Amino acid sequence: MLHIGAHPDDENTELITYLARGRGLRTGYLSLTRGDGGQNELGRDFDEKLGVLRTHELLAARRLDTGRQFFTRAIDFGFSKTPEETLAFWDKEQVLGDVVRVIRQFRPDVIVTRFPVPPGSGGHGHHTASAMLAVEAFKLAGDPKAYPEQLAQGLTPWQPKRVLWNVFRFGGGANAPLPLDGPTFNQDIAGTDATTGQEFGQIAALSRSQHKTQGLGGFALRPRTGPNGQTFLLLAGTPAKSDLLDGVDTTWKRYPGGAAIDAALERIIADFKADAPGASAPALLDLRRQLAALPTDPVVADKRAQLDRILTSCLGITVETTVDRPEITPGEAVTINCRVVFPQSWQPRAPGIEIKHLDTRASGGDFVRARGPVGILSGLLVVADQLTGTLPLGTPPTQPYWLREPGAAGLARVSDPRLIGRPDNPPAVSVSYVLQIADQELTITDEPVCVTRDEQGEHRRRLDVVPPVTLALNAETLYLAPGAAKEVTVTLSAVRPGAGTLRLQAPAGWTVAPAAQPFAFERTDEKLTRTFTLTAPAGGGTGALLAVAELGGRSYSHQRIELRYAHLPLLLLQPPASARLVSFDLAVRGRHIGYLPGAGDSVAECLEQMGCTVRRLTGSDLTPEKLAGLDAVVIGVRAFNERVDLKDHLAGLFAWVEQGGTVVAQYNRPNGLAAPTLAPYALSIDGPAPQLRVTDERAAVTALAKHPALTSPNLIGPADWAGWVQERGAYFPSKWDEAHFTPLLAMSDPGEAPLKSSLLVARHGKGYYVYTGLAFFRQLPAGVPGAWRLFANLVSLKGE
Repeated sequence: MLHIGAHPDDENTELITYLARGRGLRTGYLSLTRGDGGQNELGRDFDEKLGVLRTHELLAARRLDTGRQFFTRAIDFGFSKTPEETLAFWDKEQVLGDVVRVIRQFRPDVIVTRFPVPPGSGGHGHHTASAMLAVEAFKLAGDPKAYPEQLAQGLTPWQPKRVLWNVFRFGGGANAPLPLDGPTFNQDIAGTDATTGQEFGQIAALSRSQHKTQGLGGFALRPRTGPNGQTFLLLAGTPAKSDLLDGVDTTWKRYPGGAAIDAALERIIADFKADAPGASAPALLDLRRQLAALPTDPVVADKRAQLDRILTSCLGITVETTVDRPEITPGEAVTINCRVVFPQSWQPRAPGIEIKHLDTRASGGDFVRARGPVGILSGLLVVADQLTGTLPLGTPPTQPYWLREPGAAGLARVSDPRLIGRPDNPPAVSVSYVLQIADQELTITDEPVCVTRDEQGEHRRRLDVVPPVTLALNAETLYLAPGAAKEVTVTLSAVRPGAGTLRLQAPAGWTVAPAAQPFAFERTDEKLTRTFTLTAPAGGGTGALLAVAELGGRSYSHQRIELRYAHLPLLLLQPPASARLVSFDLAVRGRHIGYLPGAGDSVAECLEQMGCTVRRLTGSDLTPEKLAGLDAVVIGVRAFNERVDLKDHLAGLFAWVEQGGTVVAQYNRPNGLAAPTLAPYALSIDGPAPQLRVTDERAAVTALAKHPALTSPNLIGPADWAGWVQERGAYFPSKWDEAHFTPLLAMSDPGEAPLKSSLLVARHGKGYYVYTGLAFFRQLPAGVPGAWRLFANLVSLKGE
């Protein structure tokens, strides 16, 4: 079964657990996106970084419910109201091709969508689009004329039997009418896991709780127990009467000569002895010969690998592959410690079967085997080898494969089609243990890990390839006035000792001085800084600035970003060491700004690029005395949701506004407000969330009033609404005190009535209180000129 949804956390973990752990089916979840455009309840990592976090949350979930994980190249670009908008943004034909590819790779008998097709709605354009693509891919995957390039790459057509919607109802409860017509059936997916004794609902709740960045950690405490009836509605294919797999032959009879395999399996299962699993080895070896005689296809290859795992488990064979450090640079030598562990005596475990360790070899470099000692450890026979070798100089530093190349707005670029669909990178180095069991050769493949231990337990980390030096520019977005110069600082961090030169690559028309600067590191972890002068063209412009280190005859241009979250392993990103360049006319009067952080954004850093002095604040700083001297206070996104120190200090903030200060409060979400009072006058954000946002970043914008926020010091006109990214804004107020707040802008998505609350400004005493749902937190880091000019006006309202 292949389950298809749009995002991490869309999947029905109860269904996956029931099918994978309860019925032993190959069960996969295809998430079309990696959740890049979502929220992060635990930190400031968004966009690509959030997508990496959510990818690994899904992998953690699958380790619990034992499903398999797949992805397409589609990028989560935030909330979408319609599937039509979604499919246009994603490049429908490309994403559809990825869904077809996964179906041909995984070969499911049945597809189950999480969301309905139109006229049903998944409550999100991505959701509905995922169901539409699932149905269309179901019809194309078996057609050799569809995506023929996949067949040239070794895939073959595959036609599942049916595609179903796992029904849910928005509102109205279990008796609400279904939005779609079609045959339905009900199936109870409750049960108990034979291995752990846990109910499937308990395992599923633990699986769902792995989505901690989405605030779902509490699901572990709310498992569903008892009966769990689910409704399934046919979307395409052959109807089912009472079971997802009605009419599907799950036996080996679907392959020529497979009846003998079924008979052998029945005998092996009947004869299995839990206290003597090795006694099954001879029959398993016979079965292995039968499988080897079948023509290879993805399912047969998968089952052969599964049988090898069963065989080695019955024989008690384990392998352990470790390295003494988790990071290696290209051209550097590494030693891999390899251990094969056998039961000390074979005769009680597997009478009459001889087992030999033939070889240990590695891919990913030029490795030589040093045969190690053979000894007895805790009653086990241990063969210990070492592989020593050098990683090729041309090995690229570790980076998630879908982030290695610049992509389009809605689609990642992946040059190697073999990677499409995979949840993560293949290992940089892999080790193969070659064994002879009786007269058959068997290979166990493993990945080297670095194992460390501390008071929290054991930690295992993959081997990452890192450059000998990493680089970091002093800002992600650099603003310069046209023709102006600014100092740019690069921090160099030594991964290994060495010497070289550093230069900055700038677009045409921009100049950098000096052209290059030398550097030298005597030790690992040493840090140096180098400063260049960057000059913008007289006419302004945009582009990217790239830091490049020349070292040992090779060029390196990588940042180092560590994602550290308690529920995940350390995740290393190494994107290009670049900064966005923007140069346009901008006037700012408010130069002294206080910034109260919320859930996390880069607005403060962008204010500093405007030339403002920014002071970070806490709730206790919100008094007229402590805010004296500031022109404006900017409140970060979702601060009213996140900050427990805001509610009790708002009176002081409002008093400061009365004395002449300006507050710019960015958007909040209606649920979970830690500080429900959002302004000195009545203002509410309760309402139907999808309708109180504008997702079309190109939506027309109309000025509703002549106000200093739109005229001074920058005159805001139609051109300032060009180039916005992802959305205009979200969570606009639903009600406000019309006697005090002035709505300044009207905008809407296609076919909807204009929304007038994206930017509300109230005069409060001598000052101004601004509440805005405009997505400044996205537009400012993206260098959108109009957003910079409008935000500069808002922080410059003092004295108007």
